Amino acid sequence: MYEELLFLKENYFDHSQVPAWYEMPVQDEPFVEVWKEYIEDIQHMDFVEALSRRLVQLSFPIQEGMSKNSEYLSATRRGTSTQKMKAATGCEFQDISGIKIYLHKTMAGHIPVIETGNRKDFETLVRVFSHRNEPVTIPASMGACMIKGYNNWDRVSRYREKCGESFSFEHMKTQKELYQDTFLILTDAEYSGVPAHMLNLDTDEWRRLSVIIRREHESTHYFTLRFMGSARNHLLDEFIADYMGIVAAAGKYRADWFMAFMGLENYPKYRTGGRLTNYLQGVELSEEAFEELKKYINNAAENIARYTSLNNNVYSPRGKYDMLLRLSKTNLLELGGI
Repeated sequence: MYEELLFLKENYFDHSQVPAWYEMPVQDEPFVEVWKEYIEDIQHMDFVEALSRRLVQLSFPIQEGMSKNSEYLSATRRGTSTQKMKAATGCEFQDISGIKIYLHKTMAGHIPVIETGNRKDFETLVRVFSHRNEPVTIPASMGACMIKGYNNWDRVSRYREKCGESFSFEHMKTQKELYQDTFLILTDAEYSGVPAHMLNLDTDEWRRLSVIIRREHESTHYFTLRFMGSARNHLLDEFIADYMGIVAAAGKYRADWFMAFMGLENYPKYRTGGRLTNYLQGVELSEEAFEELKKYINNAAENIARYTSLNNNVYSPRGKYDMLLRLSKTNLLELGGI
């Protein structure tokens, strides 16, 4: 059984490029500048009109087989204009007025955020940018998505114009910061699909807090991606990101909230639909090993709650940064140790 849980020892973070506290705040990545322009344009036109001219995937509908459509491939892989493409009929949204786009300040610099007030619109955006416009099923417990390494053909075009005849795409490909973006997609629905009453909160208040948790959760992934070289769909990553999100929303760590997000609010009983099993894709566990896994998760949450309750400085700006780094240097076998 112990061999089945060895994946809990995994830690993919590289700390060789992590900035020291005195180096904060760090400089924004280059893509932030063009997104400032996109956001400015939305004040004069709607979300779809402003972004579909730059982010070509928004020019295509969600449709079975779209990822293999020749026009779609030409637009997304070569940056061909979509103006005369028959397949470029655009995406349908339920509530365009409920979509907000803004820059959020994180420990890794500013990052663009697309926030929706409509669940279906969130799913549409995830299918567009994460699933190549295919009508895949989006888990109900998923309410945020970080799009990383996005090839922004608008930026490529700007760089081509700037370089003129000296432009070389092969050379440009060696400098991904010139054309690849990272941005977040969020919805304001209940975090992890956990209803407000489960946490003894008012519905509107819980939705407000849910946005804060999601935004900080994904911002944490952005930090580890930029400075530690990894942001994985992995239990350790999620434990750390949830810690940072909960602290941002509640002002302190709430182990009971984390356990509810994982589907373990009635530990040791697991609630089907909780996020815990989302991070076990490709991992085969016996019933006995799954019971032991739940124990490690519970112990990790309780150990961190106990540690933070005894250290008053962990919630200061410096304390939160130090805690992020401290958690990123461990693993769930250690965190969940008794």
